[in-house]
Amino acid sequence: MGKAGTLAALLSAMVLAGCSTSPLLADASNVALTWDANDIHNTCKRRGTLIGSQGSWYNYWLISDRDLTQGALNQLRNQAAELGANTVSLYSPPDFSTSVTLIGNAYYCE
Repeated sequence: MGKAGTLAALLSAMVLAGCSTSPLLADASNVALTWDANDIHNTCKRRGTLIGSQGSWYNYWLISDRDLTQGALNQLRNQAAELGANTVSLYSPPDFSTSVTLIGNAYYCE
C-alpha cells in the first residue's frame, strides 16, 4: 500500500471513530443527574469521583455538541452504575473547544 492508500485508510478510520459516542448501558438508565447539588452530601453516600469525556482534536468537528455532551453524560452514568451509585452530582462544566469533559461525584441515595 502506498502513501496515498495509507493516508486514505487513516482518514477513513478517523471519520468512523468520529461518528460514535458512548452508549448508555442498561444498568445506568436509572442513574439521576444533578447539577451543583449542595444538600446531597448530607443525605447520600459518596461512591467516587467521575470524569466523562467525549471527542478529541481529530473528530470533534464531525460530531454535534449535543452528541458529544450526551456521550460524556452517558459515560458518567455508566461509571456511576459500576460503582453502585444512583445519582451523579455534576460540577459546572469547564469551557471546551474540541471535546466535552464533565466532572462529578457519584452517590448512592436512599
